[in-house]
Amino acid sequence: MTAGAGPAGDLARYIDHTLLRPEAPAAAMERLAAEAVEHGFASVCLPPVHVAAAARVLAGTVVRTGTVVAFPFGYAQPEVRVAESRRAIQDGAQELDTVMNLSWFAAGEDQRVLDDLAAWVQAARAERAGLTLKVILETALLTDDQKVRAARLAVAAGADFVKTSTGFYPPQSPDPANPARSSGATVADVALLARTVGPAAGVKAAGGIRDAATARALIAAGARRLGTSSGLAIIGRGRA
Repeated sequence: MTAGAGPAGDLARYIDHTLLRPEAPAAAMERLAAEAVEHGFASVCLPPVHVAAAARVLAGTVVRTGTVVAFPFGYAQPEVRVAESRRAIQDGAQELDTVMNLSWFAAGEDQRVLDDLAAWVQAARAERAGLTLKVILETALLTDDQKVRAARLAVAAGADFVKTSTGFYPPQSPDPANPARSSGATVADVALLARTVGPAAGVKAAGGIRDAATARALIAAGARRLGTSSGLAIIGRGRA
């Protein structure tokens, strides 16, 4: 199916149904998982402390349990990134989205970034086969050249996906000093990342995806997953 064809509900299989608000209660997380099953979303993405409960709801379904690691800033020590991931996997996580260490990356310490991510990939895969591992680049903070460099590091480390954004930083509005900068997923960024990683990895677009038209445009640009808290609205079934 092409990205522009079919009803909005056909977009569900691309969506990581997401709820990462720090104040959201456990009941909301369980509802998120139930909605994902009902509507056929690819996965849920929720905080690590709620993984075990979501995994119980999703057991026996095709919807995968996902969580975030070293989130949202990425500057956890490498051993902490690994320990957090192991606990999430033991609780039932099948998909992990981790943030690249942007402090090291900005300083040009590419080998250090690569070693961190490669050790994370290796440790996670040793814990369980069949995981989907995604590296968040936080594209709003990067130039195009840096986006390419960051994506190549993630692929070299063995990640399955590169992801545009956390959705948390910078704020969900253009930078007044740089109106062209967007804090969320853009068609241009997705297309750039897709060209960069080629068939070696997928691209997950995340940040500010709230309607079906935007979702289709990002898929057409090369996104294979969409991280959004507006999944129900995108498929025409409820809240934005």
